[in-house]
Formats: sequence, C-alpha cells, structure tokens
Amino acid sequence: MLIDGIVNPHLLSLVARVRHTNLLVIADAAFPFWPQLETVDLSLTKGIPTVPQVVDAILPGWKCGQILMAAEFLTHNDAATQAAFRRAGRGVAITFEPHLEFKQRVPHAIGLIRTGDTISYANMILVSA
Repeated sequence: MLIDGIVNPHLLSLVARVRHTNLLVIADAAFPFWPQLETVDLSLTKGIPTVPQVVDAILPGWKCGQILMAAEFLTHNDAATQAAFRRAGRGVAITFEPHLEFKQRVPHAIGLIRTGDTISYANMILVSA
C-alpha cells in the first residue's frame, strides 16, 4: 500500500507511462475535454487542487525538461500568481506561446490531468526529458 508521494492509482498509472519527450497536460477546471486523451480528473471543488499543487506533487519523481504555457497567462495574472507557477516548476524552463498554439499541442499528449484551478490560462504542458 502506498503511503507517501502520489497515492491516486489513476494518476500514478498515467504518469508512469510517459516516456522521453512525451507531453503531459496539467489543466485548469475550465479546460476543454479532449475525448481522444486519457483524462485523470482530480478536481474536487473550485480551486482544489490547483495546477501548481499537482505539478509540485509530480515533479519530485518525474524528469521534466521543459514546461509550456500560454503567453496570455502573463497578461491575465499578477506577479504573485506567476511566481507561484514558476516555483511549482522547480527551475524547469517555462516557454510561453500563444494560447491557440498551446492547444494545438494537446492532442499529442499522453494524457491530461484536470484540476480545480480557476486561474486564467492556468494550464501547463510538461515535456519529459
């Protein structure tokens, strides 16, 4: 029985199947549903859990080479919110691109993890190293 780290079996299964250079989407509560992608829905209530909380749980045991986010995140969120997302990324480089380009990457991901986050453009694509 798991007693430390991620204990959600569906999340563990998805994360364990990501290989070198694969994409994993961590999405906010309003992110569109993608029928072709395996989705692990962790949303509980509005704001729980947040994208940074989920990323913070995944990255200690996962080799991430890059994080992608929508450029609109920078114009819709204050410095404190931006800093929280950077901290969750644990020093991994974050590349910002237009939201439409970001969404075009989604169908190529191994899976999507939905959170309860309600922050504007609070979506990340983790690129495994």
